[in-house]
Amino acid sequence: MIRYRGKKKVIDKVKELDAFSKVPDEYVDSTPVGGTFSIITFFIIMWLVYSEVSYFLDSNLAFRFMPDTDMDEKLRINIDITIAMPCSNIGADILDSTSQSVFGFGELQEEDTWWELTPEQKNAFEAVKYMNSYLREEYHSVWQLLWKKGHGSVRATVPPRKTKPNRRPDACRLHGVLTLNKVAGNFHITAGKSLHLPRGHIHLNMLFDDTPQNFSHRINRLSFGSPANGIIYPLEGDEKITSDESMLYQYFLEVVPTDVDTTFESIKTFQYSVKELARPISHSKGSHGVPGVFFKYDMAALKIQVYQERENLLQFMLRLFSIIGGIYVIISFINTLVLTAKTLLVKKPDVKRHEDSSPKYMKKNLLLTTPDLIPVDLNQ
Repeated sequence: MIRYRGKKKVIDKVKELDAFSKVPDEYVDSTPVGGTFSIITFFIIMWLVYSEVSYFLDSNLAFRFMPDTDMDEKLRINIDITIAMPCSNIGADILDSTSQSVFGFGELQEEDTWWELTPEQKNAFEAVKYMNSYLREEYHSVWQLLWKKGHGSVRATVPPRKTKPNRRPDACRLHGVLTLNKVAGNFHITAGKSLHLPRGHIHLNMLFDDTPQNFSHRINRLSFGSPANGIIYPLEGDEKITSDESMLYQYFLEVVPTDVDTTFESIKTFQYSVKELARPISHSKGSHGVPGVFFKYDMAALKIQVYQERENLLQFMLRLFSIIGGIYVIISFINTLVLTAKTLLVKKPDVKRHEDSSPKYMKKNLLLTTPDLIPVDLNQ
């Protein structure tokens, strides 16, 4: 049997190559100062790790413009508008750029109601009106909160009327969802019911020439597509009141397709910007037109992609380890300084008092006072 003699084992060779030297336990001195700094270091590192992980998961929002090539996509419009006229006196219709009626894709419901709101309804509508107004003005400072935190879009939710006035309805609520072709169109509300024709439609408004017309309106909802976080619908919560019987309100909408891909949602929707114009109709003064409320929308050629950009995982881990190592080195340096200062400030012990209390000195005194010893004359 051959034995392995005179040579070190492989494990011993490996130990000689250890670049990470270890300090023996008998050389380690634990102090209250070091323990305190260890606890502080632990909490600092945990807080920084939590912050870095939260920042990594939160990521950054990116917006990219690109041509809109999805021509077969449908355009859904959500409508909830109240007009200060009875439903029997007005008509709503929509016409797209192909000059054909598109009410085959849906139908708006007409509901007789009253223009004056109850206190509960008024408070709810005023709250949405104020909130949308604030978001339109301060959007540049809160847009990340809306997109990232998933608070959802601000929608008008007016509660139903609990008590009905003891009079005939004087307003009409038009609400519903229409699914249209993704082309430019014109949604309008004018006096008289609409009559559909092969190449369009007409409104029988000549029957209401002697009837007072009031196109004061309240927009509870007007949006395109599905609601999404971060998108503000500028016309929701808007209210126009007039005393003129021949008033024309025009809204020019630029609809932009928007693809949203974030942590909270991944949908295809639309957002829009609006310009508005209001003028009285007076043929004698050269202001021609048809009284009513007109929403003229057009599709943008570009669409917006909203997505989140995440940092590379390797870069995140390197930055995280560098933070932990840096905090450890800095706290260790501070700990060394504190211990050094503490050593210098502590007073040194009294050497004379130390010598007086030594065992040798005590023994000498003991010998001189012992009664068994014979006194000796030192002068002899």
